[in-house]
Amino acid sequence: METRDDLRALVEEGVLLTSRALEAGWSRSSLSRRLVSESWTRIRQGAWAEPGRAIDFGVRLSATRLLHPRLVVSHHSAARLQRIETLDTDPPGLVEFIDPALGSHRRVPGVRVHRIPVDPADVDERQGVRVTEVARTLADLLRAGPRNHALVSVESALGCRRVGGVRRTPLVTPARLALALEAPLLGAVRARRWLRLVDRGSGSPAETVARLHMLDAGLRPETQAEVRTRDGRRRYLDFLFRPEGLAVEIEGYAYHGTRDAHRRDLTRFNEIHQCPEVRTLLRYTAETVFYHPTRMTTEIHATLARQT
Repeated sequence: METRDDLRALVEEGVLLTSRALEAGWSRSSLSRRLVSESWTRIRQGAWAEPGRAIDFGVRLSATRLLHPRLVVSHHSAARLQRIETLDTDPPGLVEFIDPALGSHRRVPGVRVHRIPVDPADVDERQGVRVTEVARTLADLLRAGPRNHALVSVESALGCRRVGGVRRTPLVTPARLALALEAPLLGAVRARRWLRLVDRGSGSPAETVARLHMLDAGLRPETQAEVRTRDGRRRYLDFLFRPEGLAVEIEGYAYHGTRDAHRRDLTRFNEIHQCPEVRTLLRYTAETVFYHPTRMTTEIHATLARQT
């Protein structure tokens, strides 16, 4: 007699594979009736989420891995597992993999499979999940582009960051990443050129993108520039055009999250204004950096022209 417990016992990582149920003796008709009556959710063909389970990134990742065990989690999906920041422009819930066998795959909504060679040494196993190791993940992102997106992830991995509420140390060294880019794969030459633009002092994705937009606009500020208040205390600015005395600060999305943070920021900006090296301070939100960068670079150019 087929029971509710029989079906639940076949679940792995919140996912039921149709093939597993059929192997356990369920008929297609009885399985279909049970899935409908108990409100299981179809993730994709051949995979179902148990009742009450949200179809989130983790569930989509698990469903594809269980259906195709040889696949290796890669690119943005690997970065997410490794607590590397990314700029998300792909469809929500997209999961990415590399097929080491270079096999062809039917297109499935929400799943991207890259046919790229991958050495076994470039694969880590994390709690049973096969994922490209950090240097290989970043090398793949650099080879795939676009530039700004790739460098956001590279600079995140090279620095100390708080990602997903967890504070972590650097994940890779520049030397290890340069070595990973020596493989003669498509996009490697361009990727090595982009790697020369890395600034390890970047403190956030918004700072990385702001600097790259400035670079494209012919602007070359100091980054993480040290200045001193009138009483000798050190302060570090996101960007400083020192000869003109122009400081530029980028505010992240979490800016002024609490009253205490608001007070600290006001104190800091007042102190910056009083630094002898700073004559003018411009501040930009992450939204301006990401969606209106020309507005930012035009204002910086105009301010510099007035300062000279």
